[in-house]
Amino acid sequence: MPPPDAERARWFAEEVQPHAAGLRAYLARQFPDIGDTDDLVQEALMRVLRAHETGPVAAPRALLFAASRNLALDLLRRRQVISFEPITEVADSSVFLGNDVIPETVSRREEFALLTQAIQALPDRCRQVLTLRVAYGLSQREIAVRLGISENTVEKQMGKGLRRCGEFLAQHGLP
Repeated sequence: MPPPDAERARWFAEEVQPHAAGLRAYLARQFPDIGDTDDLVQEALMRVLRAHETGPVAAPRALLFAASRNLALDLLRRRQVISFEPITEVADSSVFLGNDVIPETVSRREEFALLTQAIQALPDRCRQVLTLRVAYGLSQREIAVRLGISENTVEKQMGKGLRRCGEFLAQHGLP
């Protein structure tokens, strides 16, 4: 009986690897906006190999193509996400301007208090995601790992939090 690593390598070389070229062509045809597909192909190959390690894979080609399609769609979704900058890097925010004029200082404090109220009014998960992204400058991936959620959930919670904060501030007369 061949050692497990040799058997795994044989299975991969015979059942999965021959489909890599077809997979590249499929991705280039179905997702032309992605550009270089090598990373997606590599990740899909690794996912199929990991799946095989947990148990038999009845249709490795089908799993390979489904995994690559899902990876491509995830990549396109992530590209649509709006880029966020930590609040500490926004120099022209009316909340953080450094003028020493008393009315402006009072106004900034009031705006900051409203922003704090808006964030505190968010649901727990939404508040956690927004705080980690905006105040601490963590990436979506870092937030997902830290909170044990998917990057897609981070993206949705970020959008929800920003939308709710914007609505809260608009209700209180701020742009």
